[in-house]
This record gives sequence, structure tokens and C-alpha cells, in this order.
Amino acid sequence: MSAPFEERSGVVPCETPWGRWYQTLEEVFIEVRVPPGTRAKDVSCSLQSRHIALSVRGQEVLQGKLFDSTVTDEGTWTLEDRKLIRVVLMKTNRDAGNCWTSLLENEYAADPWVQDQMQRKLTLERFQRENPGFDFSGAEISGNYSKGGPDFSSLEK
Repeated sequence: MSAPFEERSGVVPCETPWGRWYQTLEEVFIEVRVPPGTRAKDVSCSLQSRHIALSVRGQEVLQGKLFDSTVTDEGTWTLEDRKLIRVVLMKTNRDAGNCWTSLLENEYAADPWVQDQMQRKLTLERFQRENPGFDFSGAEISGNYSKGGPDFSSLEK
């Protein structure tokens, strides 16, 4: 079995003061650096459809309204190696045109170049799903790919 598209093609991260976030067609990943030795009991994380609140040892790290809605009961967080918190949110809208421009409604926006690269990656991921026999992980895309790129679904195979 081959690796998922995002593992083969890499990620396009948006760096933040506390770590980074990135996305695929289906998910948003948040990676938060925490002091080495942090334990799960030091972490408080609330995940709701349009809201996130994360604090470590009583200090707020991330809090606010998410850019778009997520599936509440499919969001998870893990503490890895006692120095990184990884939050995984499942997008409600999972098409290539739904490229989040920021993590929160008014914070942690991707700069224009990163946003462009994120949209390219989601468009290639969409092409991969529509054409499972081909490998788009190393492909380059140009032209009009905003809003998920052209729709080829009506073409005959």
C-alpha cells in the first residue's frame, strides 16, 4: 500500500510564534512547541466546531474562533515526546476550494506565498483522489488552480 498523498508530497506549513499549522483536503494540523518535560495533565485543550482553546500549565497558548467549521467529535490532540502538542481537526467542507487562509478567523494567516502553495497542494491532492492510478506528489501546477482548480469530472474516461 502506498503512503498518503501528503506524506509523499510534503506539507506547506504556516509558521507561528508557538509552532506551525498546515492542512490537507480533509484535515487541519496544529503543532505547538511546549517546554520539554510537559505532561498531559499540564495540557488543557477544548475543541469545538468553530472554536479552539489550548493552554499549557495554566498559560493560554491558542484561543479563538477557527477559520471554518470542523467536525467536533473527530478532533484530537496528542502530546508527543513531552515537547510537542499535535492537534488534528477534521474539516467539515473537504473540497480543494476550501483552503483555509488562516487558522483562526483573524489570526495566524498564511502569507500570500504560503497561501498560494497551500492552494496548489490541495489542488494536486484533489487530482490524486480523482485519478488514483497516477502519482501527483512531485507534480508542479500552474495556471488557474484557485478554488480547487478546473473541474474535470464531466470528462469521459
